[in-house]
Amino acid sequence: MGVLPAHAANLGAIDASVRDLRSFDWSSIDNPESRDLDQVEVAELLPNGDIRVLVGIADVDSLVRTGSAIDRHAAQNTTSVYCGVVVFPMLPERLSTDLTSLNENVERLAVVIDFVVAPDGMIRSHDVYRARLRNAAQLDYPSVGAWLESRAEAPAKVRASAQLEQQLRLQDRVAQVLRAKRHRAGALDLETIEATAVSQDGRVTDLVVRPQNHATQLIEDFMIAANGAMATFLDEKGSSSIRRVVKVPERWDRIVALAAALGETLPAAPDSGALADFLAKRRAADPDHFPDLSLSVVKLMGPGVYVLEKPGQPGEGHFGLAVHDYTHSTAPNRRFADLTTQRLLKAVLAGAKPAFTDDALEQIAARCTTMEDAARKVERTCRKQAAAELLAGRVGESFDAIVTGRSASGTFVRTIHPPAEGMVVRGQQGMDVGDKVTVRLVGANPAWGFIDFAR
Repeated sequence: MGVLPAHAANLGAIDASVRDLRSFDWSSIDNPESRDLDQVEVAELLPNGDIRVLVGIADVDSLVRTGSAIDRHAAQNTTSVYCGVVVFPMLPERLSTDLTSLNENVERLAVVIDFVVAPDGMIRSHDVYRARLRNAAQLDYPSVGAWLESRAEAPAKVRASAQLEQQLRLQDRVAQVLRAKRHRAGALDLETIEATAVSQDGRVTDLVVRPQNHATQLIEDFMIAANGAMATFLDEKGSSSIRRVVKVPERWDRIVALAAALGETLPAAPDSGALADFLAKRRAADPDHFPDLSLSVVKLMGPGVYVLEKPGQPGEGHFGLAVHDYTHSTAPNRRFADLTTQRLLKAVLAGAKPAFTDDALEQIAARCTTMEDAARKVERTCRKQAAAELLAGRVGESFDAIVTGRSASGTFVRTIHPPAEGMVVRGQQGMDVGDKVTVRLVGANPAWGFIDFAR
């Protein structure tokens, strides 16, 4: 790629402040079926050993005018909903998968989050600006991950380009450095199970889980760093923002009890560092059952929420990521909170008045939280419908399972194989999140997504 200049050539016909970064070796990594590509990445090794990372984010705001019918629709829905083979996009498909998607070999406007990472994982500096770029290679998690971990040969696009191969190895290197730094700070190394339905001739034949690998970690670590840099940048410029917050776990006592059952001791007060150490130890000791433990911890931590944060105001931070400054800015194609952040940024870059009042941001944050919770329920229902179809012919069989939820509405478990979640309708007394149990399937209704178990 060569040395990235501090200021690339301007594209005067577009905007004098928009940098021309089309010659850089950008690439994207996402799920194989993804068509709404929000971000691309590129990195550079600096002479002093630091690594410069650039994350390009689709400039959705350039085509979705504030207050337009499309914008009002997006503000109402606030998020795309993924239901297996069907996606209900926040934006019209022509926009989300085409005009605002960072598709391969297509020039696009983008917001670039530019940060420099020291060898110890510290972020030395950051900047955010607008640019024009081109995605040189659309890649996917399974093939890139297998190659980076030496489990398979490089994908064809990588084999065809020595520059791309060098780029991805450098990106993997700096991502692992960022990950190690976060874990030292107490970030939780969680691995939950989200099953994807496999169908043949219109029928569900299996539920499969896509494990984490170096490619998924690469994107995760870059997005966490980029979102942190964006939050800090807006705060430095005196702009209010919407932050993504995961509060201190309300059921920390139950997490402590889970650790005690495994012979480990956690402090009485919530401590992300101690929890991270415990999880790392359990991953090493029992990797096969670690996703089950992770799922229990996730359930007990509770969901994240969006909140208004004013400049200079101390934030609650993200307990699971062990970061204090964190916004959502890297997926404006499919999250309205991210599109809102993009508009806040553009106002800052233009030296204009804020794109939203604090009252408006509070309302947007509340709406995004509500609709994200609703979307999770819909996506969970879709997964349960697929699982119910798969299990409909196995009523009466027994399954090993883990308790994933307990509330006034009922007690829920997830079977180990296939990974299907359902309600315990008989014998649930005394069960709590994290318990390992054996349950018998007593009913499965694919139309409603109901799976019933008895103990």
